[in-house]
Formats: sequence, C-alpha cells, structure tokens
Amino acid sequence: MAEEKAKTAKKEKKPAAAAKSEGEAAKPRKERKPVLPAELDRKYKTEIVPALMSQFGYKNRMRVPRLEKIVINTSIKEALQDVKVLENACNEIAAITGQRPMITKAKKSISNFKLRKGQSIGAVVTLRGKTMYEFMTRLCSVALPRVRDFKGVPNNSFDGRGNYTLGLTEQTIFPEINFDKVQRMTGMNMTFVTTAQTNDEGMALLKALGMPFRA
Repeated sequence: MAEEKAKTAKKEKKPAAAAKSEGEAAKPRKERKPVLPAELDRKYKTEIVPALMSQFGYKNRMRVPRLEKIVINTSIKEALQDVKVLENACNEIAAITGQRPMITKAKKSISNFKLRKGQSIGAVVTLRGKTMYEFMTRLCSVALPRVRDFKGVPNNSFDGRGNYTLGLTEQTIFPEINFDKVQRMTGMNMTFVTTAQTNDEGMALLKALGMPFRA
C-alpha cells in the first residue's frame, strides 16, 4: 500500500512541475533596447563620407577613411614612489572617457630611472564605436576650446599613414574633472587611429569630424 501511495504522489507532482515550466515559458522575454549611434557617427555616414568621396575621387564608399579607435595613454614617474598617484590618474581618465583604463607596467629595468621590470608606471584606454565618437565630440567642442590662448591643434603630428597623435599637458580642460580635487597636473597622449593611407586623407577625415587644426 505504501508503494502505491508513493507512486500516486509522484504522478500528482508531475503535472504541477509541468505547469510551472509552462508558466515560465509563457513569460515574455525582455527585449534589449537597441544602442543608438552617436550623433557624430550619423554625421560621418550621411555627410562626411559623400564629401570625402567627392574630394578624393573615391568610387567606392568602402575606400573612404574612417576613425577606427582612439588610444589615450599616460605615464607618471611619481607612481614609482606613490601608487595612489596612479590610482587618481586612472579615476580621472575613467571620468573623462567613460571607460576604465588598464594599468601599464615597465617592460624592462632602467637603473638610471630607478625603474624595475613589472612596476606600474602608467595607464592606457582604447575607445571604439559609440564611446569613441562621443569622446571625439566632447574633446573638439568642449575640452579643447577651454585651453588658454587656444589657436588650434598642430597639423604636423601625423605618422605618414593618416594616424594623428595629440598631446595634452593637463586634464583640467575636461569639464568632468573637479579642479578642487585635482592633486597634480597629469598630461596624456591621444592617438587617433584611422584607415587613411596618407596624411592628407587623415587630416581631411579628422577635420571633418571636428578636429580644430591650425590655419
């Protein structure tokens, strides 16, 4: 009798479990909201691409140069004595770019600089996609105009293959940085990596994206 009761109890539990699984399956899945492209990305596709095709005589849209990534890096010698200096720099870069940077370490020891292999000496962050375009917009329209006596960025910092490097001496030009909480001025280098084959193409692309080159 006990065995028969146990079998009937198991049979009664099965429909309940099946109903539970059916109820879970009936719940609608949450749809992911589509990530909208940045305004500068839309401008590139609708305005800049046709303009560059006309300027350089491209017959195929795929030949038009584009901005691949922006690499921002900094090196701080004071980090050898105080790790908090590097931590503060990383927090500031994260606030500026919206992306957490990666700590860079020394690849070899240099006795003259009291540097040992493996020591943390800087930070680097690579921006792509929507984050890259949003940073480019804020840099050109907000940050650079805040530089004292700003007359444009130099136009001779290309590497011969359409990539451009811009050096900044202080991080306080970005409105995301609270000047009252800044402990030291931190410089940084920004490399704009493009698919351009020549410096002229790279300059035309960056200028169309808003980079204020000197006249």
